[in-house]
Amino acid sequence: MKRSSRIRCKFVRRLTKFLGVPLSREEERSGVAQEVVRLCSFEMLTSLQVNQVGGIDRGNKCYVGNSMFFRKGKVGDWRNHMSQEMGEKLDRIVREKLQGSGLAF
Repeated sequence: MKRSSRIRCKFVRRLTKFLGVPLSREEERSGVAQEVVRLCSFEMLTSLQVNQVGGIDRGNKCYVGNSMFFRKGKVGDWRNHMSQEMGEKLDRIVREKLQGSGLAF
């Protein structure tokens, strides 16, 4: 298993513990953490039909296709979609929402 995959599996294990449903020994042996990583990968999520053709009808002639929620999957690509000011505002909102959670931003 590649190092990046091991790291992702480590975080799946931490997340399951945080949620109060840690992986059992049998789940560990059968590769559940690796399967969660695979199922949550950018490639897997963008390939799902619902994310390619589905969408949300917001009324007033406003339809948002699910594909709009996936861009290139590249770090820093947000700069091609929002201004620096918008990025800073989003950072502030995320910091506020994560405050007290123990998660580092």
